[in-house]
Amino acid sequence: MSESEAFATLTSNSGALKDKTVFITGASRGIGRAIALKCAANGANIVIAAKSAEPHPKLPGTIFSVAEEVEALGGKALPLQVDVREEAQLAEAMAQAAEKFGGIDAVINNAGAINLTNVENTPPKRYDLMQSINSRAVYLTAHLAIPYLKKSKQGHIISLSPPLNLKPKWLGPCAPYALSKFGMTILSMGLAEELREAGVSVTTLWPRTLVATAAIEFAVGSREMFEQSRKPMIMADAAFEILQTPNGELSGQQLIDEELLRERGVTDFTEYAHNPDKADQLAVDLFLDP
Repeated sequence: MSESEAFATLTSNSGALKDKTVFITGASRGIGRAIALKCAANGANIVIAAKSAEPHPKLPGTIFSVAEEVEALGGKALPLQVDVREEAQLAEAMAQAAEKFGGIDAVINNAGAINLTNVENTPPKRYDLMQSINSRAVYLTAHLAIPYLKKSKQGHIISLSPPLNLKPKWLGPCAPYALSKFGMTILSMGLAEELREAGVSVTTLWPRTLVATAAIEFAVGSREMFEQSRKPMIMADAAFEILQTPNGELSGQQLIDEELLRERGVTDFTEYAHNPDKADQLAVDLFLDP
């Protein structure tokens, strides 16, 4: 699958996010880009907060190329080069977003770092990278965004992290990564309670199957694994369902893309598969039991 794939979706576009501002980290490619395009097709202002301002030889997509795609779909874009580890950069990006669009209505924590190694084989530098880009970034984006989200009629925080599953089979092989991702979920569940009275919804979202992204191709396995994966658009469609859910009805929940979309009326998931001919041969994602 090419990152230049035309925007696709299996759920309706209702314009439910018209004039809403969605701040997405890591939105220059993959799932973040797909969410940006789905939200743009529904009228949202998209803040593309990512590190990729220049083309990468192996990883297509930059904040500027996604901005062009967002605008082609009728959305408004603000591409900003941001490292989610840097407080000053994030704070400035949010201030620019609020100034340009009048506020921030949703933050989607999509940026991530992955290394599937055990403690013995995880270098300290890699360990620190995963904790800072994964769990720490959820804290930092929320810490900085809460003043803006409280002013929204319905603020949202969505973090792409798994339901808590502390079975040894998931912890032994990759405890450092598991800690960083479960940390995102624990922070999200705490934020859901912290912000409940303020009317800000906080959820996590995780794919039922592998998703065909650069992380799968370069960090987990190889491009051959795409044959066992779904397209990023399934996560985009699920994220949109969360964003258009009123009154914080989903807040505090650890959501799975397929389960949520089934509840919302999707019955045939074949076209979500990277290879629809192999839609019945998909691999279950990390931290989920078959």
